[in-house]
Amino acid sequence: MLTLVIFIIIVALIFDFINGFHDSANSIATVVSTRVLKPRQAVVWAAFFNLVAAFLFDVHIAKTVGKGLIHMELIDEFVILGGLLGAIVWNLITWYYGIPSSSSHALVGGYAGAAVAKAGFGSIIYSGWTNTLIFIAVAPLMGMAMAFVIMSAMMWIFHKRSSSKINSYFRKLQLLSAAAYSLGHGTNDAQKTMGIITTLLVTSGYLATFEVPTWVILSSHAAIAMGTLFGGWRIVKTMGQKITKLKPSGGFAAETAGAITLLVTAFSGIAVSTTHVISGAIMGVGATKRFSAVRWGLAGNIIFAWIVTIPAAAAIGALSYWIVKLF
Repeated sequence: MLTLVIFIIIVALIFDFINGFHDSANSIATVVSTRVLKPRQAVVWAAFFNLVAAFLFDVHIAKTVGKGLIHMELIDEFVILGGLLGAIVWNLITWYYGIPSSSSHALVGGYAGAAVAKAGFGSIIYSGWTNTLIFIAVAPLMGMAMAFVIMSAMMWIFHKRSSSKINSYFRKLQLLSAAAYSLGHGTNDAQKTMGIITTLLVTSGYLATFEVPTWVILSSHAAIAMGTLFGGWRIVKTMGQKITKLKPSGGFAAETAGAITLLVTAFSGIAVSTTHVISGAIMGVGATKRFSAVRWGLAGNIIFAWIVTIPAAAAIGALSYWIVKLF
């Protein structure tokens, strides 16, 4: 039993690493596309603040993911392993094709699919999914609206200044906004892995109550920071260049809006997608120039991927559960 538990913890941390690798674009795309930092500098900056987030925030999201979505008494080690494999496979598929899908939704989708494969739909805590499903739409809209407001306010405040002067200011400020966004990204996404590992420890009898151990917090943040450090470069191009063209002032507005959205939802214990948030924020910035500045066709493809992620990861998670049960 102990060997299996250790193996699944390693798989969970591998998922966390892939999460950081897949989602590094969330943290660095804007700061790279505006040429404020070189790609390697950007991932080091983002990874550092992913790690720092371990010491600054509570674990509300970990509790939501760990015990708020699936009935824990119906969970076993194979469900958790199947769910993790479902999330990993979907993340790698979307990374390969450069699609900025949600690692968070891949994880909860895979977890739910594996649980349903074992115990049927009665394993789902339907009330716990309300915020998760609602915020598939709300989180990117929050990011978009906030970025639109911030960018519009900046355009009004600085409209008499030359574009070159404004962007020279925001090249410096964007370092701060990128750091804030990486803090939000770190605390949101690392906590989802914490929730899964803690559920494993409770269901296998190694913890009496759902309290996230310090070593789980630190290892989860370290894994996602390392993943961010290696960077999912295929998605960086989609996020930073293809949705809309960004200048440093626009990058600052998008990152600031994204950071505020992520921190508000983290304190509320709502598991949202960091990918959805920053994508929406970038679209909000583009829309301040003119509606056509956003490549809505590409945006539509991204939104389609958001909708498909949970059911696709669930299907892979269910299949993974049946396969691991055979062994």
